[in-house]
Amino acid sequence: MDMFEHSAKEELSKIAPLAARMRPKTFEDFIGQEKVIGSNSILRRNLNNGNVPSMILWGPPGSGKTTLANLISKSSKMALENLSAVTSGVSEIKASIKEAENRLGMNRKRTILFIDEIHRLNKSQQDVVLPYVENGIITLIGATTENPSFEVIAPLLSRSQVFKLNQLDSTNIEELLKKAIMDPDNGLGKNKISLEPKSLNLIAEMSSGDARWAYNVLELCFNSTYTVGQETKIDTETVYQIIQNKQIGYDKKGDHHYDTISAFIKSIRLSDPDAAIYWLARMLDAGEDPMFISRRIIISASEDIGLADPVALTIAVSAQQALHVLGLPEGRIPLAEATIYLAKAPKSNSAYKAINLALSEIQSSGMKPVPLHLRNPVTNLMAKEGYGKGYKNPHESNQPLNLSNMPDGLNTENFYKSDQ
Repeated sequence: MDMFEHSAKEELSKIAPLAARMRPKTFEDFIGQEKVIGSNSILRRNLNNGNVPSMILWGPPGSGKTTLANLISKSSKMALENLSAVTSGVSEIKASIKEAENRLGMNRKRTILFIDEIHRLNKSQQDVVLPYVENGIITLIGATTENPSFEVIAPLLSRSQVFKLNQLDSTNIEELLKKAIMDPDNGLGKNKISLEPKSLNLIAEMSSGDARWAYNVLELCFNSTYTVGQETKIDTETVYQIIQNKQIGYDKKGDHHYDTISAFIKSIRLSDPDAAIYWLARMLDAGEDPMFISRRIIISASEDIGLADPVALTIAVSAQQALHVLGLPEGRIPLAEATIYLAKAPKSNSAYKAINLALSEIQSSGMKPVPLHLRNPVTNLMAKEGYGKGYKNPHESNQPLNLSNMPDGLNTENFYKSDQ
């Protein structure tokens, strides 16, 4: 690093947001993730032995996935290539891999390829990474808020360790905020700040375990109340105002998120294709996870259309599969197609009501014995006990079976009610 780069880096550290300045500098600074990166954890023991496996870091926003990847790179003295699945395509992935190949060939230095939000890469994009993980050209660290079992292709998942980071609790968040207030180098410690305990607790509780969000709120509170030469007092009223302002727009964890998806599903249920498409566009434009939307479309196909048009479920599942293959922005088209189809389709919730009634019955009456004629007589002893007695395969017999297929005492239950 030359003098200019060093100076630029120093200047950037001064103007960076509080959340960036307060990133843990060592593994010991990490809070709330003892199982993943504690001194006796599997990952830590591997790192201490010089082994850096490919891995998927799975955890909620603000739990430290990106920071952990940076610390692993620093401790292992490996180069780090940073990519975001939101803004990177196949060409960017190949360029980073090429850099890793050159680095290994010229300097014998290995490379970590960090892909943030790896769940947003489609299958073909993930396939590009796979052979280079297999041959050791790169060590992959993927960060995701989604279950990797559903979002990462099986071959890549089988070659990676999955480490699940916990959502930080309010005590963890309070500890981080206190450090930020006291730290004179990276935090706000050079200033005289009075933060009421209630205000501290309010930020921690409202953060939902997202340290980055909590830091941002604290910094906004400070900036909005700071006066040169005076003590900065942060009370609950200030915190409430900042939190309210931060939640204007589309908060993926807040009420707006749930209100919008509710408007989308109810527009489908009310057979209003124009409104349904509008709410779909609102979510996509705001950056909502398209896989979340596709899952809700599949649920609607079964819950709201159901047996009135069984093809609706096929359309919904196909839209999700197309989204997997295409990614965004093209993936918006099959989502729109499925949305319009479901909105225009006839509606029936008979399957939804039937399974709920059956579950309610089981919860109230318990697990009653399976009727003997429905049991499979696998052995002679079972046959002697009456297993399968009286059962006739309808494909082989035209005679009606005058036996109830329900447990004793439930003969009159009618869970499925036809819409006809």
